[in-house]
Amino acid sequence: MKGHFITDWSQPEHLTLREMPDVALTAGQVRVAVRAVGVNFADGLIIQGKYQEKPAFPFAPGFEIAGEVSEIAPDVTHFHIGQRVFAAIAHSGYADQVVLPASHLHTIPASMDFATAAAFPIAYGTSHFALIDRARLQAGETVLIHGAAGGVGLTAVECAKAAGARVIATARGADRVQIALDHGADVGLDTASPDFSLRDQVRALTDGRGVDVVYDPVGGELFDASLRCTAPDGRLLVIGFAGGTVPQIPANHLLVKNLSVIGVYWGAYRTLAPARFQASFEELISWYKAGLLKPLVSQTFPLEQASEALIALKNRQITGKAVLTVDPA
Repeated sequence: MKGHFITDWSQPEHLTLREMPDVALTAGQVRVAVRAVGVNFADGLIIQGKYQEKPAFPFAPGFEIAGEVSEIAPDVTHFHIGQRVFAAIAHSGYADQVVLPASHLHTIPASMDFATAAAFPIAYGTSHFALIDRARLQAGETVLIHGAAGGVGLTAVECAKAAGARVIATARGADRVQIALDHGADVGLDTASPDFSLRDQVRALTDGRGVDVVYDPVGGELFDASLRCTAPDGRLLVIGFAGGTVPQIPANHLLVKNLSVIGVYWGAYRTLAPARFQASFEELISWYKAGLLKPLVSQTFPLEQASEALIALKNRQITGKAVLTVDPA
């Protein structure tokens, strides 16, 4: 097998394809010939040892894959050779094959290509679970979504609209704001605008009440400002810190307004609450088949150019998702 395996902590620009011995199947497992790999912000963290989990060496980055079943353990009966599948995995997706439990696989809908399937699990899974399961979003509520043209932010816009919420989206630059609007946001705010003031603009848009839910994959100053424009009993979802700064939360604000700050580490729920995890995924697939979700893959790179993809993502040159493609040859 071939992939971007590392044997020590590294930087995104230093990824190099290496050959490694094939992994043998054990009971309940399936081998997938990878055709596409989703690129995520966390991929750059895990190879530097900065992610919340540190796999044993050697490993490759890559949390979501799509491809075809190429080998099945004898006890696996519900998949067949050649079946198109996708999955969220623990790591090592940046490779031409992966071995994983059959229970982690999902069949790719007929209308979905490999690149879209590889872009689907983590971003949509995170947004749906955060908004629907963790925040208990209700139809008619107002959601403030930061980084709304990025990989997870854009999926949050679509999930919130599918749930019947009103969406206020923030993004950096008029072109990125327009992408959020094109995917269903009701209002777009340009954080790069000279007159941008999150608190004032959100209060004006909500008649002074504030928003019910904040979805924040950015952190830093945006999170701090969000505390001041959240309605009483509001919920703030901590998705990540793409802005580079982890906010320090003043507890007195939570007390005075009865706010809840909710952490979302989506991948942990595969083992913490597998039934809830599976139910979330099933609803997402039904929303996709109903046309409520329109995944945006804005750029693809061959597997060999994984470093370029990660650097482009870090520099905020990607809207929606970037995907690595794997040549079947």
